[in-house]
Amino acid sequence: MKKTVVLLVVSVLLAACGEKHFLRDANYRKTVHAQFEKRQAEAVGRQDALFSVFNKPDLTVEQREALEFLYAYMPLCDLADCDGDFFLQQVDAAFQTRTVFAWGRTIPEDIFRHFVLVYRVNNEYLDASRVAFFDELKDRVKGLSMADAALEVNHWCHEKVTYRGTDARTSASLALVKTSWGRCGEESTFAVAALRAVGIPARQCYTPRWVHTDDNHAWVEVWIDGTWHYMGACEPEPELDVAWFTGPAKRAMMVHTKVYGLYNGPEEKNSQTPLCSIINLTSNYTQTRTVKVRVVDAENQPVADARVQFKVYNYAELYAISTNTTDANGETSIISGMGDLMVWADKNAAYGYQKSEPSADLTVVKLDHRAGTTYAEDYLINVPSAQPVKEISAEKIAANVARLTQEDSIRNAYMATFATKEYAENVASELGLNKANTWKYLELAQGNWQEIKALLTLEKKNPNLFPFLATLKAKDLRDTPASFLMNHIAAPADVMSPRIENELITPWRGYFSAKAAMNVSEIIAHIKETITIDNEANYYNCMLSPRGAFELGIADRRSRNILFVAMCRDNNIPARIETATAKPQYGENGQWIDVVFDPSENASSNLPQARLTLKSDPSNIVKPGYESHYTLAVYKNGDFQTLNYEGNPLLANFPATLTLDEGYYRLLVGSRANDGSVFVHTEHFELKKDAPQTATIKLPEVTGKLFVKGIVDMNSIVILNDGTKTTLKDLSHDKGLMLCFIDPSKEPSKHILQDLPAVQKSLEEWAGGILLMVPSDKQTSAFDATVFKGLPQQTAWAADADRTLLKATAGALQTEFGDNFPLTVYLTRSGGIIYSSEGYRIGTGEDVLKTIRQEAESYAKCAE
Repeated sequence: MKKTVVLLVVSVLLAACGEKHFLRDANYRKTVHAQFEKRQAEAVGRQDALFSVFNKPDLTVEQREALEFLYAYMPLCDLADCDGDFFLQQVDAAFQTRTVFAWGRTIPEDIFRHFVLVYRVNNEYLDASRVAFFDELKDRVKGLSMADAALEVNHWCHEKVTYRGTDARTSASLALVKTSWGRCGEESTFAVAALRAVGIPARQCYTPRWVHTDDNHAWVEVWIDGTWHYMGACEPEPELDVAWFTGPAKRAMMVHTKVYGLYNGPEEKNSQTPLCSIINLTSNYTQTRTVKVRVVDAENQPVADARVQFKVYNYAELYAISTNTTDANGETSIISGMGDLMVWADKNAAYGYQKSEPSADLTVVKLDHRAGTTYAEDYLINVPSAQPVKEISAEKIAANVARLTQEDSIRNAYMATFATKEYAENVASELGLNKANTWKYLELAQGNWQEIKALLTLEKKNPNLFPFLATLKAKDLRDTPASFLMNHIAAPADVMSPRIENELITPWRGYFSAKAAMNVSEIIAHIKETITIDNEANYYNCMLSPRGAFELGIADRRSRNILFVAMCRDNNIPARIETATAKPQYGENGQWIDVVFDPSENASSNLPQARLTLKSDPSNIVKPGYESHYTLAVYKNGDFQTLNYEGNPLLANFPATLTLDEGYYRLLVGSRANDGSVFVHTEHFELKKDAPQTATIKLPEVTGKLFVKGIVDMNSIVILNDGTKTTLKDLSHDKGLMLCFIDPSKEPSKHILQDLPAVQKSLEEWAGGILLMVPSDKQTSAFDATVFKGLPQQTAWAADADRTLLKATAGALQTEFGDNFPLTVYLTRSGGIIYSSEGYRIGTGEDVLKTIRQEAESYAKCAE
């Protein structure tokens, strides 16, 4: 309390001296200061690390108020794992841009406060990237217009980073540059950090889930002279508001962004908490509607304070894109796109759901369901239709391709400095290590190879060296310093792994045990006594480090569970987060025991176990994949929560038997049609300990969606990359032809090249033709078709000179095709287009297989 009074007095005295305010609105400044004092009282465990910066004698009013704003609203992870000097560095670097760049003096206070000053973009781990990026970019963009500077920053980003899929943990921006590639969430985080580093207001935008295809996407919006514009992160285009995802975004049901702090902007808010808001940007991209909902009870009376989730189908589950609470009249609403939503409502032990179609003025949801009822149902989810997109001139496209080629060469030259196989084998010989393992881990380390080499050198005589590295994820090898790994490698084998959940690996080994040796009961009791749970305050869902959570004394549940596992392992007690259910567990006598910190969190912990066997119906065209075709969810706290079995070997083959807690479950199975719509089948059932059950996964029939859209001349001549002259007819092998036009430099085309290996065997058994064509204006000297592995053996590559065949195909579809790659069609033996997909889409290979099967069935019926 004494420190708080001192800080307030200092603020008053400085203001009295006439120094300029950063927060110019007195009422807003008062609100921020009150929230700052609240956070200071909460962070009592890290007072000196966080708040000693306010004692600096030369701190200005502007610096102090900017710091207070950051502290007042920062998520728990930053209170736990950063210090005051770091935040002051961020403030000073942001302020610097206001004098260095002409646009810095034109940005309104609120835009600067929320979209330049703020150091965090999403759930990335923090570093000194703002300072490093400013130093590298300032001369490159100084003197440009604000718009041209934004485009130039994106070109710089492309020199540094390109797209490649990876896991959900978001690397820090400098770590991403070190590796040179990442997923869209990492690319957009990096690009926003770079833009803010030169004082250009920027924010990361997300469609939490697409609806016309599985997956999601993140990109960047920049504020230019009073207007927000979009661009693809690390995917520079000649103009703003041009990107490969323009078409998909026109089919989105939700585009949003999370805004740090108390934000009073003009955008629609999906939600507002004391620390942040989620603003709805969907109307910036597509036609929208207001989805009005009324929740009623079994007697049709309005239900106030009911939770309402607006859900879309994606990854074979119903995913909430927004969550609201009903008012006194039982009503709520959101702005969304022009497709179907599943509106889910619950209160107390009752729940209900209802599909909301674009034509509905009001969707009424009755709370007439309770857990325990066995039933099945089928329904169709329709998605927004494709819309035309803006095109840019061929001259601009050509000039941009030339720049992209140069930027690829810069990045490739850097990546060529990574460890090679020959180098790794020489290192192995020098250190006396296994050559294959040494190369494996140096290759996986990518730009972090020197850190992993340092670990290999220091631990070359440690028999647990390679078993230790095997416990890490690929991203851990790419962004973890050797010193952090050294903290863990000497631990006993059963508690050696530093990887717990999806957190950044940090050095915590020895920290807890040095304070006091504890058994499991003592660890649980200590955490219950000292850690306050606040999920809302860690709103970016970036996990606190175990040490940070321990010191701060506040954590979200996930970070609390990670802390438990770390404390156990540091005391040589086996512990883990169980993957499917996310329960914290410890090992005892060969058994994993659930830990219950609060019965309201883990009401199902240590329940009797039941058995469920999943079978695949023989009629399925492909082997059902978890989160591709089906999911299993358990009813808990008013909703079905999907179990995390993605990639789990238990479901690698059918039949597959799972051991689950007793409870009420839902099996959801979906088949996506070529227009993006989804046919859904669900089964609801109870599992009991002494009553094993079997459920058969049968992919729903896609009906009414297959028809001939146009005709392509199968005698069209094609020159393959190996120089062979052939025709589409010859390539079809008298069965049919999958024809795909791609832009190999862009993420959507890379997705299809990743999709095809998953159905390689089935496509090879079909034995029809597969032709991948790259338009001549999309070919670069850096493109090498041989790097794409796992494609079906009949796959052929060819260049499409002047887009000749692409134009013919688009003409047959009666569509104006611009640059919305890839364009994929399936041609019958006679050239009929019975499947087409334009732009970003996941699962194209499976969609084509479905079409092939439907075609075969159609021929069989004709033969009858």
